[in-house]
Amino acid sequence: MKKHLQPQDYLKKILTARVYDVAVESPLEPARNLSRRLHNKVLLKREDQQPVFSFKLRGAYNKMAHLPPEQLQRGVICASAGNHAQGVALAAHRMGTRAVIVMPVTTPQVKIEAVKALGGEVVLHGDSYSDAYTHASALCEREQLTFVHPFDDPDVIAGQGTIAMEILRQHQGPLDAVFVAIGGGGLISGVASYIKAVRPEVKVIGVQMSDSDAMAQSVAANKRVTLGDVGLFSDGTAVKLVGEETFRLTRELVDEYMLVDTDAVCAAIKDVFVDTRSIVEPAGALAVAAIKQYVAARKTRGETYAAILCGANMNFDRLRFVAERAEVGEEREALFAVTIPEERGAFRRLIELIGTLPGGPRNVTEFNYRISDAQQAHVFVGLTTHNKGESPRIAANFTRHGFQSVDLTHDELAKEHIRHMVGGPSPLAQDERLLRFVFPERPGALLKFLSTMHPTWNISLFHYRNQGADYGRTLVGLQVPKADERAFQAFLADLGYPYVEETANPVYQLFLRSAAHGGPAAG
Repeated sequence: MKKHLQPQDYLKKILTARVYDVAVESPLEPARNLSRRLHNKVLLKREDQQPVFSFKLRGAYNKMAHLPPEQLQRGVICASAGNHAQGVALAAHRMGTRAVIVMPVTTPQVKIEAVKALGGEVVLHGDSYSDAYTHASALCEREQLTFVHPFDDPDVIAGQGTIAMEILRQHQGPLDAVFVAIGGGGLISGVASYIKAVRPEVKVIGVQMSDSDAMAQSVAANKRVTLGDVGLFSDGTAVKLVGEETFRLTRELVDEYMLVDTDAVCAAIKDVFVDTRSIVEPAGALAVAAIKQYVAARKTRGETYAAILCGANMNFDRLRFVAERAEVGEEREALFAVTIPEERGAFRRLIELIGTLPGGPRNVTEFNYRISDAQQAHVFVGLTTHNKGESPRIAANFTRHGFQSVDLTHDELAKEHIRHMVGGPSPLAQDERLLRFVFPERPGALLKFLSTMHPTWNISLFHYRNQGADYGRTLVGLQVPKADERAFQAFLADLGYPYVEETANPVYQLFLRSAAHGGPAAG
């Protein structure tokens, strides 16, 4: 029977781990803005500042530093979603040995390129870490390489445990809990092993994505559970099966497990940026998302929490999605489908109602509408909120004032797709002119537009999305009879907002203008 290492064994391995040939002692920084908002002290362990922008090089190097020379000479292999791969590649480069890295095909390109830049031989296989692991195991045997496991290895676990050693050395005061992201469990196993040996009163709280919670399910079932599928937003923690040793340690040492969702993680990425001006990857923000959830659930005040920012290998093109979902994740934005009568003045009445909603002024973050029915219109509306849980009350207020409303704030289909798909050709949009406006981003800008517009003209299309700038880009369809051309030009001049007419744009002709209306209106 395999002899398990005891807590004192891991303590010794952590204290003697060889990580500082490649790793730095990362800062432990206060998150001042977040701490002020939560009324608790939040400390950020900046593992995103390691040479490979992740903690993973600690465990990888420590493992390789303990290999016999003949094994090192033949080379090493690993399976990784990216961060462990960079750690192995960097360690192999420092030690002058070959490194084969098997990565899932879903791995962000930034991580693939980083591994190649460090001299790693990249092999793409499968959709998750588990798929890549199976392939790497076969290659390992065939080519007589040494497998460097990303989490289920005592030397790897000990290397990651040096983070906890640094946290307790860097912060001498009270510490109530350390929040740690869990993928396969190597990081939390090392952190918990050290903290429970040295400061057992400090809680160790594991955090997983709600769609990649293999460890939480395994602990609940008292056996390792293999997930049929895992969410890939947090690719660094997308593990279907946790390790044997990490499961044993985590089950024994971790105090609590928390699950967070995509929107909460996006909001946490923004929180980290506000305090540090750095952008962490989704896995790197799990701990911060959990702290916010923990405080909200327990109503704590005056406590001290540490969050390990475990990685920052983020593809730049994912930032659009993160920014879009961060406001909803923090519930600083609420989304609604509002039905209004298709009659002149209804749009303006809705905007006026938004301006008088209980709780004070709110900005419109999004407004999507396309004329499609002669009797009623369905408008997709986004509004800023002041506190969590406001959206049901706002929806009820719309309904009370005669505008039937559906709260879409927590509707995944609406957030992911429908908000981008409101529109299409409409046979009702006769005499339509399409214009791109630049609205000043201030209260009353839209109301001024509606008030200045001729009362006989009808808005047939409206699309606006707040982009965080001091102006808003807005697309408007207006039904303006040809006889009103002079009045229309006077309206545009009087309004004073920069605009471009797009009525003759071929994209409009193909996707938004009904064939029944023939060619473009006045250009």
